[in-house]
Amino acid sequence: MVTGAASGIGLAAARAFAKRGMRVALVDRAGEALDAAARAIEGATAYALDVANPDALVTLAEELGEAPALLMNNAAIGAGGDVLAGVSAWHRLIDVNLMGVLHGVAAFAPAMIAGAEPAMIVNTGSKQGITQPPGNTAYNVSKAGVKALTEGLSHTLREATGERVTAHLLIPGYTHTGMTARGTEKPAAAWSAEQVVDHMLAALEAGDFYLLCPDNETTHEQDAKRIA
Repeated sequence: MVTGAASGIGLAAARAFAKRGMRVALVDRAGEALDAAARAIEGATAYALDVANPDALVTLAEELGEAPALLMNNAAIGAGGDVLAGVSAWHRLIDVNLMGVLHGVAAFAPAMIAGAEPAMIVNTGSKQGITQPPGNTAYNVSKAGVKALTEGLSHTLREATGERVTAHLLIPGYTHTGMTARGTEKPAAAWSAEQVVDHMLAALEAGDFYLLCPDNETTHEQDAKRIA
């Protein structure tokens, strides 16, 4: 199951999972983009909801009736602003970017823990949650929260299941998506969403917790120093 699946990294991930034979549940806000994604990905099913609403995800978990083998909490919004941008803008961004991840975990992790099959949870963070560049403090805070949440979740899952159910933090670099593109062509420094997903899958196969993506201007070695 992938949230934020109608575009960007979420859509690229959903396509990659489907190519590997997985049945994919696409979760996003209602709209043509979600409908188009469902039409384009064979065997995928679309579920229109807002991850900021915890009841909607609980209802979806009940509707699906089974624990996902892979849960990717990817839905996010970018606009939030600096410290004085306004409380309402902060609330909306935190509700989607951070609480939306928690809502997904709360709705699906218990069944994953109770099951017998291997499973994984991938939460999409951001390098901005680590480097904290000025200008969009609300977004930085939300993604720093996702990092802390996922680190704590990894410990909880390890205590509950050993290594059967695992958590992973996807940390994209400079990525050309609908959130960042603003109608422009892909800059030379940016990765495509597909490159990010390919790197994510390789890192998952290697058993990494931090799925740390370089880009065309920042090396993996530079990124590793930020995590250390």
